Amino acid sequence: MTLSKNRSTRWLVAVGALLLAGTATSGQQDDRARLLDEHIRVGIIGTDTSHVTAFTRLLNDRSDPNHVAGARVVAAFKGGSPDVDASRTRVDRFATELRDKWGVEFVDSIEALCDKVDAVLLESVDGRPHLAQVRPVFKAKKRVFVDKPLTASYADAREIVRLSRESGVPFFSSSSLRFAADVQAIKNSDQHGGIQGAFTFGPENLEPHHPDLFWYGIHAVEMLYTLLGSGCDQVTRVKTDSGDTVVGRWKDGRIGTMRGLIQGRQDYGAIGFGMKAVLATPVPMKSDYRGLLVEIVKFFQTGVPPVQPDETLEIIAFMEAAELSKARGGAPVALAEVMEGR
Repeated sequence: MTLSKNRSTRWLVAVGALLLAGTATSGQQDDRARLLDEHIRVGIIGTDTSHVTAFTRLLNDRSDPNHVAGARVVAAFKGGSPDVDASRTRVDRFATELRDKWGVEFVDSIEALCDKVDAVLLESVDGRPHLAQVRPVFKAKKRVFVDKPLTASYADAREIVRLSRESGVPFFSSSSLRFAADVQAIKNSDQHGGIQGAFTFGPENLEPHHPDLFWYGIHAVEMLYTLLGSGCDQVTRVKTDSGDTVVGRWKDGRIGTMRGLIQGRQDYGAIGFGMKAVLATPVPMKSDYRGLLVEIVKFFQTGVPPVQPDETLEIIAFMEAAELSKARGGAPVALAEVMEGR
């Protein structure tokens, strides 16, 4: 699959030739600058989250100190969910900023959006419509990043993965916390000697149309998987008014715990328990969107997702199994129960 085949092929060949040249005339230097300035045209689906304005600023504003080069938001489809307050009350406000401040063109359908862009950011804050919204994107053969939550159910997530594989169009989904520098520093450290367990925490705001962890708890779950990887086979959950704790048992014996913060201070953080050292992020932990956007642009350029679909599916199963454990009074629930159907 390519991004607008002729356009991207011409860009890659020309840039490669220019960069490999040992010397360059002033005219060649001008051509090099022009070609490197050519951006992947990005379309946005869903303008009901602050992510759309933050991402657009970082991609489109070269003066921003955290500017991410290589892609530019050029078009958007508003979307919106009238029964979700966080969507209904914000969709027009963020759309107005995209149009008036960043010159983003608005279209009336996802199909029309796909005709104008090379790749897509599916940003709808509500996970329920993601399956329907990504179908025409796969059909149009556009690489797509699906923001959290990927879906509001494991069944929808599994279908997105199936459609991606059937169409041959790659996607990925992730919380920005996966690529936070403090979390990556623990994961990639040469001090821990192998991470044998992890503890992560973050705010657990709720939304009635989504299982508890899908809305905001996914950030802490994603950090847990960043440190431990896939392979969890069972979860146990305890939730009270003061907080929420989910303990995952990995197949190799490692234990991962996430705490959803309900009362008290709302910070993000992570601890990795290593063979040689215990490493922790600062509290409050530093986080921004730049790390995620760097990975998104790289994915749009290469088609190689930084998070594999099977790991994302397991994260969704982890959260749905935690919902079952809560309903069963904290009884252990195997992820296989969710993944194989019940």
